[in-house]
Amino acid sequence: MANITFSSPAMKKDLTVYAVAGDRRTLLSVAQEHQVPIHYECENGECGSCVVEVLVLGSGKPKGVHLTEKEKTVLVLNGKLSKEDIEHMELNDIAPKWRLACQYMLLDEEVLVKF
Repeated sequence: MANITFSSPAMKKDLTVYAVAGDRRTLLSVAQEHQVPIHYECENGECGSCVVEVLVLGSGKPKGVHLTEKEKTVLVLNGKLSKEDIEHMELNDIAPKWRLACQYMLLDEEVLVKF
């Protein structure tokens, strides 16, 4: 199970939901299911409107999740990551903290999602 806590000034309080890890659903689809107001427009990783900060909670090592090519392009254009940041993360299997909610697949870990 993936424990996801959504946090935003747009919400009255933080919301923690449980989702099945590895079911190939995106973070955005889980947010929509639970009426979490993450802003989005295109839902296919091209506009960058659903950028979120994903922080791994707990003592476990964050799982390295590779960015899609669309995410790399959009996050660099939005100034959230540099090409050097991406190269460093890929070489060292480090999970990036900035993701597109429409591209991020859930893992078996507890995360805090800020938007």
